[in-house]
Amino acid sequence: MQLLIRADASSQIGTGHIMRCLALAQAWQVEGGKATFLMGMIAPGLENRLEAESCTVIHHEAILGSQEDSDLTIALAQEIKAEAVVVDGYHFDSVYQKQLKQAGLRVLFIDDNGHADRYYADWVLNQNIYAHERLYPDKEPYTQLLLGTRYALLRKEFWPWREWHRETTSHPHKILVTLGGGDPDNVTLKVIQALLQIEVDILEVVVVVGASNPHYGILQEAIQASRHKVELRQNVTNMPELMAWADIAIAASGSTSWELAFMGLPSLTITIADNQKQIAAKLHQLNIVNHVGWFADIRIHLLNEAISHLLVSVERRQSMSDRSRRQVDGWGAKRVMDSLLSN
Repeated sequence: MQLLIRADASSQIGTGHIMRCLALAQAWQVEGGKATFLMGMIAPGLENRLEAESCTVIHHEAILGSQEDSDLTIALAQEIKAEAVVVDGYHFDSVYQKQLKQAGLRVLFIDDNGHADRYYADWVLNQNIYAHERLYPDKEPYTQLLLGTRYALLRKEFWPWREWHRETTSHPHKILVTLGGGDPDNVTLKVIQALLQIEVDILEVVVVVGASNPHYGILQEAIQASRHKVELRQNVTNMPELMAWADIAIAASGSTSWELAFMGLPSLTITIADNQKQIAAKLHQLNIVNHVGWFADIRIHLLNEAISHLLVSVERRQSMSDRSRRQVDGWGAKRVMDSLLSN
């Protein structure tokens, strides 16, 4: 069984679209299938990760979301005899979906905000906590909606942690920082600067950046000035272990939110892209995370205060952990595969 995935990644787009599609590819492989990624942008570090996961990576040079893009996607799907095509990205609209369907393809469209005028895909997947049917009033009668965090796409490294439970410590000192795979505005540096001012005797920090992060050298210089133990890691594959190790996280409000929720890790979140605002607002409203705001508006001393407050508040961290764990059970990718294979 062949699964074709059409998605992109860059320092501006980020890596979230590719990484959640990787979770689908892994679930497809468990069912005995093979996955091919068709990408319109070059992302060497990320492509190495996909190939290490036994996925095939193919490039095209068409304008993203264009007629030529859809033609190339259709041609490749027909060439490899794809059982289904997964499309993930904001540059894919209703016309793109319709063209794939008119070619006789079975299409899963991954969506976050109902941005298309009409939905022609066989399945529309929105894994976000605010997803609801009212986002999709214009769709085909056959279109099935897969909505909510029960469909949250977690990669296979998270699957063994489904029965794990976090113990909330009264002496937290381990912090995980993860601001997305691209972080073009270098919000990570602002977080490091805030951490430098934390006045505690012992503080261990692991800063994770993606393969497409352009600021690695600047971040390396910044952590040299820290009196705390700060480690910089790039393109890691052991995120569950790091999330289990940490007492709190400072993270972007994107798809990493569902990984943090699954691991029950109390988090301060920062919105670094417009498409993260709804996630941040809803999770903050439910007291699952402490959302500290839009990245450009955050002041270092206020971020410092928010980190310090969460570190000393045992009850708050325990409550956040309990609430977040109830949102994501780790079976989302399996549920999506069941939907694909049931038709």
